[in-house]
Amino acid sequence: MANSLAGKKIVIVGGTSGMGFAVAKFSLLDHAGEVVVASSKKDNVDGAVARLNAIIAEHKLSGKVEGAVVDAGDAESIKALMTKVGELDHLVWTAMGDISKGFPGNNPDEQRGIFDIKFWGAATAVQVAKFRPGGSLTQTSGTVLLRPQAKQSLLCGAAGALDGLTRGLAVDLAPVRVNVVAPGLVQTEFWDKMPMPQAQKDMLYEQYKNKLLLKHIANADEVADAFLFCMKCRYLTGQRIVVDGGLVLI
Repeated sequence: MANSLAGKKIVIVGGTSGMGFAVAKFSLLDHAGEVVVASSKKDNVDGAVARLNAIIAEHKLSGKVEGAVVDAGDAESIKALMTKVGELDHLVWTAMGDISKGFPGNNPDEQRGIFDIKFWGAATAVQVAKFRPGGSLTQTSGTVLLRPQAKQSLLCGAAGALDGLTRGLAVDLAPVRVNVVAPGLVQTEFWDKMPMPQAQKDMLYEQYKNKLLLKHIANADEVADAFLFCMKCRYLTGQRIVVDGGLVLI
C-alpha cells in the first residue's frame, strides 16, 4: 500500500489554481503536515491560502498551509524560495507559463517561457532543494508528446524535454524519486479564462470527450490522484504517468 502523506511537507509551485491547488487540497486531506503553495501573483497566493485554510477548518485537519510568491522562470527567485522553505518531503511542479501554439508562424523568442518555467525552473529548484529521506519531485507534462497536433511543435518539444529531464534526474537525484504526470485536457480555471466564446469552449470539450473511451473529461480533483500516487509510492521513479481517459483518436 502506498504511504500516507501524514506529517509531510509539500511544496507546490503553481499551487494556487487548477491541478496544483487540487494537489494542495488533497495533500491536506491526506493529513500532510505542511503545504506551501507558490505562484507569481500575491493576490492568487493569498486567495489560495484562504481557501485551503477554510478546508482545514471544515475538516478539522492538523496540517497548516503557507503561501509564497515566486517567479518560476527566474533562477534567483526559485533559489530564494527553496532556501526559504528549507527541508521538504515532496516538490510538485505544476507551473506552466504561456502555452505555445501557432508554430512555425509565431516568434520563438516570445515563446521561451514554457521552457524557462517547466524545464529550467524545475531543474534549478532541485539543485538547491533539501529533500528529506523518501522525498520526491513530480513534474507536469501533457499528452501532446504522444499525439502531436498541428501548430503545437513547441509544446511537443517541451513535453519531450520534460520526459528526458525526468529520467535523467531520477538517476542523478536517487534515492529522491522523480516522475512526471501527463494529463490530457483537464477542465480547470485556465480554460475558463481563455479568450474564446463559451460556445467554442463547449464545442472543444464535446469533441474531445467523444474521442475518449470513458466519455468524460477530468477535472483538477480527479487528476490530483496521479500526483498523490507519485508522492506516496516509494517504488516509482523515472516514470511518465498518463491521465487522459483513453484518448484513441487524434
